[in-house]
Formats: sequence, structure tokens, C-alpha cells
Amino acid sequence: MTYVIAEPCIDVKDKSCIEECPVDCIYEGDRMLYIQPDECVDCGACEPVCPVEAIYYEDDIPPVWKDYKKVNDEFFVELGSPGGAAKIGPTHRDHEDVVAIPTKSE
Repeated sequence: MTYVIAEPCIDVKDKSCIEECPVDCIYEGDRMLYIQPDECVDCGACEPVCPVEAIYYEDDIPPVWKDYKKVNDEFFVELGSPGGAAKIGPTHRDHEDVVAIPTKSE
């Protein structure tokens, strides 16, 4: 099991979760953040610091955002498990489902 970042993160990317993650498993895309499922140790430190409540334990994802488990998993198909987000920095890409969502206006 792992934690998953859902739609509320899109175009927000507060990054408080990155600062709290003890294993550096939260990676930065262009429009949202993603949790590498093989690197996540299920500590839950990221969840309470998310200001938009976008992080959920995999079994607790609200039905409206259930597809974000797949989005997070598929984001890492090409990237793999680099062993820490700090090693690679921002990825400058997003999952195709995230790219398809219209940009949130301010």
C-alpha cells in the first residue's frame, strides 16, 4: 500500500509534503506532484501537511479521484524508481490525464 496524490494538487504544488517526506519519494511534475509507490514507506507524514487535502492513503481515495492511483503509478513507468526526487529535480512532465485537465484559473 502507498499514499496517492489526487486532483486537488493540480496547479497548486504547495510542496509542504516534499519537505515532510523522510524518504524523498514525492516527485515534481509540471502541474502536480506524484508519490513513487515503490519508494513510499507509508509513514503518512505528507498527508496532514497538504493544504488542499490532495494526499490519501490508497484505500481511502474518494471515489471521484479513484483514478489517481493509476495516474501516480503510470507516471513512474518510464521514470522508474530513481531512489529519491532530490536526485533528479523537477521532471518537467505530467501524466496524460493531468495534461488533459484544463488549467485552473486564478
